[in-house]
Amino acid sequence: MDFIWILFAFVCGLTVKFFSLPPLIGFLFAGFSLHFMGIEPTASLDSLADLGITLMLFTIGLKLHVKDLLKREIWVSTLSHMGLWTLLFGSLSILLSIIAFPFFLDMDIQTAALLGFALSFSSTVCIIKLLEESGEIKTRHGQIAIGVLVMQDIAAVIFLVFATGKTPSIWALALFGLIFIRPFLDALLNRAGHGEMLPLTGFFLALGGYELFTLVGVKGDLGALLFGVLLSHHAKASELTKSLLSFKDLFLIGFFLSIGFIALPTWPMLGMAAIISCLIVVKFAMFFLIFTRLQLRGRTSFLSALALSNFSEFGLIVAALSVESGWLNKEWLVILALAVSLSFILTSVFYRHAHQLYSTYKEYIKKYESPERLREDLFIQPPHAEILVIGLGRVGKGAFKALQNMVDQRVVGMDADRLRIKEYQQKGMNVFFGDGEDADLWENFDTSTIKLILLALPSIEDDKNITTQLRKVNYQGQIAAIARFQDERELLLNSGIDNVFNFYTEAGIGFAEESLRLIGEEPAIQHAL
Repeated sequence: MDFIWILFAFVCGLTVKFFSLPPLIGFLFAGFSLHFMGIEPTASLDSLADLGITLMLFTIGLKLHVKDLLKREIWVSTLSHMGLWTLLFGSLSILLSIIAFPFFLDMDIQTAALLGFALSFSSTVCIIKLLEESGEIKTRHGQIAIGVLVMQDIAAVIFLVFATGKTPSIWALALFGLIFIRPFLDALLNRAGHGEMLPLTGFFLALGGYELFTLVGVKGDLGALLFGVLLSHHAKASELTKSLLSFKDLFLIGFFLSIGFIALPTWPMLGMAAIISCLIVVKFAMFFLIFTRLQLRGRTSFLSALALSNFSEFGLIVAALSVESGWLNKEWLVILALAVSLSFILTSVFYRHAHQLYSTYKEYIKKYESPERLREDLFIQPPHAEILVIGLGRVGKGAFKALQNMVDQRVVGMDADRLRIKEYQQKGMNVFFGDGEDADLWENFDTSTIKLILLALPSIEDDKNITTQLRKVNYQGQIAAIARFQDERELLLNSGIDNVFNFYTEAGIGFAEESLRLIGEEPAIQHAL
């Protein structure tokens, strides 16, 4: 990547971060700025963008389980939304054509339907980025959103087959046999160890899956996704994901920059893109109503719909194919690129306040809930608990086990990853499924016996939100949290958390104390927590 890309990405990303906005907004602005200045993109930028998307889909696969895609709330919501949105936007386009609205002149039914179909997709890149930053990939609403995105990707493959006339080769049928190479992939990941070979193995599998699918005429991105799914059950799947995180984030900067190089807009084009972006409200309402009719909770429906309320980069692919085939005027490629960029900005801004928005309008949102709950949305609170550990990752699990040795069944663990909870329950651990940021959960949770709550979560924003929810339900016990950096510790203390442990400092102190005991000396270190 040339220094000019890094310079603009850094300056624009840092500038928007100063205003508490996601850096991806700055990266989008950097791309348009570079294009406006007449700087031409290089092949390396597109390569970085493609690599970022491939790695992202591979890491999604590492967190995905195929049986989740077969749930009614996933495939019914995806197909229903795509059909209704295409019908609505197509009808609106024809109406605007009749009244001779700019850019819609002489638009036929086929073109209107294509535009509607292109805009029915949600952005995988934008949504996964937001869910990762907020630590919500494995939450109920995060899994719903990812499931819908995967189903949309499958629909995209089907469209590309018919639109391009390129059918997969007969060898594509052999891809069903990939399930039988899972033991080989498991062994490969085991042999990779924990050092530099681990991320290299991730690159090899992600790009290998991409090239294999491309070779037989299937969308390569699906290959990267599938290879991730094949390894999702592996004990090192989470470690592999973390080892690829920095690479993926860096390469995705190329993707956001490349959007700005599609074409230079005019003011009328920008105005039309802004009008289309306003329809995101309609897209949100459709998703929300469909989800609630499928018996999802109001909160899950609201958060999933809000995350999915944007337009996808796939719409640009549809537009490019339509322009090449003469179905669409080339101006629409620019308009859709702008609409996609604006939708990224809107989603990034609003989703940062998603939990606060839900808390504010909770009573109104819950009116749309179905009286019956799906099994996945029920939780059972273990009785007689005095200490609650929220978040059962590496740190949370370690804290839970240590406390269990001290106070036995008086400690209970909670996590938003249902599969993790199921695994721990099978091992006899006193844990249950629950999302700490769920205001509805705390309203139905008996905190009268809880003396201490430990927040073992990676995001300080999650810690602050949970603390707010606990104070709202008049929780009277103590709250402790972990932080990696001193500035994070101060922010958490200022938010009302009673005690914050510096992760690295406390780990070092604990290591020293335990080591002293090996030589028969009892530690006399007095340290402030």
